[in-house]
Amino acid sequence: MDNIHIAIMQPYLFPYLGYFQLINSVDKFVIHDDVKFIKGGWINRNCILLNNKNFLFTLSLKKGSDYLNINQRFFVDYIEDEKKKIVTKLSSAYKKAPYFVDIINLISEILSYKGLNVSLMITNSLRKLCNYLDIKTQFFISSEIEKDDSLKGSERVINIVKVLGGNHYINPIGGVDLYSKEKFLKEGIKLSFIKTRDIRYKQFDTEFIPNLSIIDVLMFNSKEEVKKLLDEYNLV
Repeated sequence: MDNIHIAIMQPYLFPYLGYFQLINSVDKFVIHDDVKFIKGGWINRNCILLNNKNFLFTLSLKKGSDYLNINQRFFVDYIEDEKKKIVTKLSSAYKKAPYFVDIINLISEILSYKGLNVSLMITNSLRKLCNYLDIKTQFFISSEIEKDDSLKGSERVINIVKVLGGNHYINPIGGVDLYSKEKFLKEGIKLSFIKTRDIRYKQFDTEFIPNLSIIDVLMFNSKEEVKKLLDEYNLV
């Protein structure tokens, strides 16, 4: 029996390298868009290197109930102004980076997306970034999967994996205390956790700042170098 590897993640805005390592490590990647939007996460914001420091940028959301799911949330009507400010900030931060021209064009293209739906825009951005990195993983949208929506936690994950015909679920290392390998095995599913190795690359002539947005990785590394970094992880 062939192993079908599956991962499930909420849509994040220009996430860090480990997110793309996870996508690249599986056959099927599920955008978990039909769960509650949690404030303070990485869905509509991320970090770049600006003036040798960690700088947080954000795309603002329209006000909405705390009970709304990610795919029910929308960016503000003046989002185009915020996108322009982000591109300007990126240009200021990375204009001397070795791959600036190619990557600022890529990010500008991604930000040219016109819809206001949070999930749709970020899913589009993830697809375009994966296309750039030649990641061939098949994408699925959680809200479009026929599953048991009454389930929560690991039961929900197991249900989605089964519906998609998977037998190996890979989760970020942060979930090691949330999910039980024994529980998954009882359902015929192997559970592994992906742990990014200690990756360092030359930024500017400063002390390395880790875990920034994929934008930072792309600005300082060629496509081929980034593709090699996608394999710099361990499964535990």
